[in-house]
Amino acid sequence: MITVEHLTKRYGDFTAVNNLSFEIEEGHVYGFLGPNGAGKSTTMNIMTGCLSATEGRVRIGGYDIFEEPDKAKRLMGYLPEQPPLYMNETPVEYLKFVGEAKGLKGRELAEQIEKVISQTKLEDVRNRLISKLSKGYRQRVGIAQALLGNPKVIILDEPTVGLDPLQIIEIRDLIGQLGQEHTVILSSHILSEVQAICEKVLIIAKGKLVAFDKPENLEKLLMASNTVSFIAEAKTDEIDEILKGMWVAADWQMKDMGNGSTCVEVQIEQGEASNLCRSIFFAFAKEGKALLELTSKKANLEDVFIELTESDIAERGLTESVLEVTEMEEKEIKEQKTVEKIIIKEEEYKMDGTEESGVEDK
Repeated sequence: MITVEHLTKRYGDFTAVNNLSFEIEEGHVYGFLGPNGAGKSTTMNIMTGCLSATEGRVRIGGYDIFEEPDKAKRLMGYLPEQPPLYMNETPVEYLKFVGEAKGLKGRELAEQIEKVISQTKLEDVRNRLISKLSKGYRQRVGIAQALLGNPKVIILDEPTVGLDPLQIIEIRDLIGQLGQEHTVILSSHILSEVQAICEKVLIIAKGKLVAFDKPENLEKLLMASNTVSFIAEAKTDEIDEILKGMWVAADWQMKDMGNGSTCVEVQIEQGEASNLCRSIFFAFAKEGKALLELTSKKANLEDVFIELTESDIAERGLTESVLEVTEMEEKEIKEQKTVEKIIIKEEEYKMDGTEESGVEDK
């Protein structure tokens, strides 16, 4: 459905996108990940024809975005990080304007507007000024305009940024539904969100593609082992004796914690953590030594993301550059990390508050 070949974008001496190539198949939800300054938004803007490329090409449904932009753009719906809304219009007025710009007319336009309003749950605010809507509803209006024209591809750049946990859950569910009828490309800082709804994940770092696979495959390939760790009231030589004979004995990593306690860690293959934890427990119980902690950690998409974007993989073949993160970006990252922690326990939240605008989000 989408083919990106050797895509490069330079700004003077700085390379924002570096020889990027990948192919997007039809009918899936793709996550597009990367740290701030990695080139995500630049790549999305090029793919949608909003920005020119220094080198390379992009094809949407077989149409070159630079040579046949009209045909290629008819296949796409795009939501930028900042939705392009007209605040002095209502959602219906705004969607009518966007629909007409996309070539929709008459009955088809009216039917399309009703369909996207229903999909994004805008019925209760359809005739309110957009300036009076909460950020959650404005984001829904932005997604609604991207859906007009029934595009085959929907590209969403940070669709949940700045939303509260309940709004994030609702937008996430909507994206999952859209993935049943469209090809969806989703850029997000909330890794748990990407892991929950995306079938495949692209990760870029410093403008270069460093991973492209299913989330579970990335976890297996890059973080193939689980980590089992424990703290015992025993010295290192005592622990050596207790663990002697276990097949992973050569891989134990020990650290003296003082006060006669030792922290021990070992990486093992997936599926073996439970048996190892049982063996450790009974081995120390037999010797009368207390285990203060015993934990097993499974790798997740966040581990993969950090390993790829902060490792030498992201440096290979790239021009070194230093990108300054603005105060606004730093604040946004902190907010998103907070939301990520909250959303894990989403079932515990029952929110019925309204935002400052006074319009209640459903």
